[in-house]
Amino acid sequence: MDDGLFAAPGAPTGGGGSLSANTTASAPLAVRMRPRTLDELVGQPQLREPGSPLRQLIEDQRSLSLLLWGPPGTGKTTIASIVSRQTDRRFVEVSAVSAGVKEVRAAIESARHELVQGGRETVLFVDEVHRFSKAQQDALLPGVENRWVTLVAATTENPFFSVISPLLSRSLLLRLESLDDDDVRRVVDQALADERGLAGRFTLTEEAATHLVRLAGGDARRSLTYLEAAAGAAAGRGLEEIDLETAETAVDQAAVRYDRQGDQHYDVTSAFIKSVRGSDADAAMHYLTRMMEAGEDPRFIARRLVVLASEDIGLADPSALTTAVAAAQAVQLIGMPEAAFNLAHATIALAVAPKSNAVTTALAEASADVRAGKIGPVPAHLRDAHYSGAKKLGHGSTYTYSHDEPFGIAEQQYAPDVVADARYYRPKEIGAESAIKERWERVRRLIRGR
Repeated sequence: MDDGLFAAPGAPTGGGGSLSANTTASAPLAVRMRPRTLDELVGQPQLREPGSPLRQLIEDQRSLSLLLWGPPGTGKTTIASIVSRQTDRRFVEVSAVSAGVKEVRAAIESARHELVQGGRETVLFVDEVHRFSKAQQDALLPGVENRWVTLVAATTENPFFSVISPLLSRSLLLRLESLDDDDVRRVVDQALADERGLAGRFTLTEEAATHLVRLAGGDARRSLTYLEAAAGAAAGRGLEEIDLETAETAVDQAAVRYDRQGDQHYDVTSAFIKSVRGSDADAAMHYLTRMMEAGEDPRFIARRLVVLASEDIGLADPSALTTAVAAAQAVQLIGMPEAAFNLAHATIALAVAPKSNAVTTALAEASADVRAGKIGPVPAHLRDAHYSGAKKLGHGSTYTYSHDEPFGIAEQQYAPDVVADARYYRPKEIGAESAIKERWERVRRLIRGR
């Protein structure tokens, strides 16, 4: 079989469904070029392997409910279209936007009737299943549980957050990954040559192809949308070759791939924090601007920087927290777009600052001991001695006032016996913490008398 995106015209078709029906010249290029068989599917090799759930569903006619999770343009809807073409089952689509509980139940009941009366199974396709309410998702359960339908549901959102547990547990979760540049380039090249696409009417310079692939960002559908726009621009100029200038004119810039409520929100935020932690100011600025251009809440960004200032920098640069808090306050006072300067200021300052997680480690280890039950009684000399009868209990009787001692440090036990020898704070020889480390080691010896 052809390992590329598209095979020769005349690939076998099966079942039906509206996903496979729109092949007219007026249809978008991305729709006309939709793969018709599983072997035509670009990328996702893990889904095309022999014995894979998709193979079992399509070729072995197994009744498997699938939950397809991945970014836009990775083939979720295409897989549904392939299922509709290559199986002998009825194919029914339910819109997550327009269908209510009544429509979902009607689809399930119709599928049950078809199965009982005629023995014909139904594939129920639900795109953007995360848009379904809990009640709508609940309505799917009887059909899935009793196998009245084979559910193929697609989502761009993390299903562990957006899909109810009963439905998730009754479906096989298939993760789709963004396409790499080579995959996207194959999509573009095939669309240029294929009769369903541009049928060889245009050629594409290497510079233009590289530009379109880069802007697609791993999204096959977007690459075809951009190619169609570029072909339209070339035709308008009377050109048969799509050059870089034409492509740039047709596609001004890439849409920012970021969903404030979805996986991309968490992925970009994670990359932003890890870039600052890793001291890469350039990468941090990329992710910062990516979030701001996508309309991320600047207060969210500021809060993350305040946390990072203590979590990843700490006493290696004590001014980092001051800078981050000032930026957060500036965001509140000024607002966007001007607050972008404050966020950029804080981002770069924290990225180039020396890093130490000694504060974080100290907190984690102290918390672990407390949670493990290492909570001994407060030493008697440290207990409150200001109330009547405290002295009779021995509270504070042997307490040494630090300011009366040389260097302002008294030799005495502060921690409970159970953690008297614990070492939580272990400063690093990085930035300002190197001086703190030297002093802390001397102070610790004086306190403990050794």
